[in-house]
Amino acid sequence: MKNKIKQYRNKHQLTQEELAKKVKVRRETIVFLEQGKYNPSLKLAHDIARALKTRIDDLFIF
Repeated sequence: MKNKIKQYRNKHQLTQEELAKKVKVRRETIVFLEQGKYNPSLKLAHDIARALKTRIDDLFIF
């Protein structure tokens, strides 16, 4: 699944580690998400969208 996590993360000046801490996952999970190698659960998608102050629909390309 494609997403805009990296763009939104950079917009908010967050490192992968900082975003990972905000959503309570490992940094590697953020890396895999940004590379499109991992599909998040609905809860994780929601948590990431909230941390990046956007909507799930804006963050993930279905």
